[in-house]
Amino acid sequence: MTFRIRGLAPERFAPLFAMTDAELARHRALRCVADAKPGFPCRISLADAEPGSEVLLVNYEHLPVDSPYRASHAIYVSAATEPFDAVDAVPQALRERLLSLRAFDARGIMLDADVTDGATLEALVGRFLARPDVEYLHAHFARRGCFAARIDRA
Repeated sequence: MTFRIRGLAPERFAPLFAMTDAELARHRALRCVADAKPGFPCRISLADAEPGSEVLLVNYEHLPVDSPYRASHAIYVSAATEPFDAVDAVPQALRERLLSLRAFDARGIMLDADVTDGATLEALVGRFLARPDVEYLHAHFARRGCFAARIDRA
């Protein structure tokens, strides 16, 4: 099954990088410096930030649906300007982690979910997207539970 993974649009987060720490706090955001790799996966580039680089920890509504599954969580973003966008390719930040994959229908209702190693993500993506009632998938980092990326049919 052909699939597409895209990072988040950088335009949404770019203004935050010019804010003071006090202004960031009013937006439920926090400035951090990456001190390990892996450890600070940017949801724009879908790569781990380099140690010493600035990232923002922000609350992001990754499932803005009118269903009981509506959800937001903390995510890291860097000042990356080019979002990851590829067909049948798994980005480094997902490939190297334990993932929770969740399948949703068009109404935002979770139909299925499972945990997989990022190294074997394609098999589970294929299984879920083979279902005609599945509209899209959400990958989450299983250990911390944060949203990693949306996966669609290509």
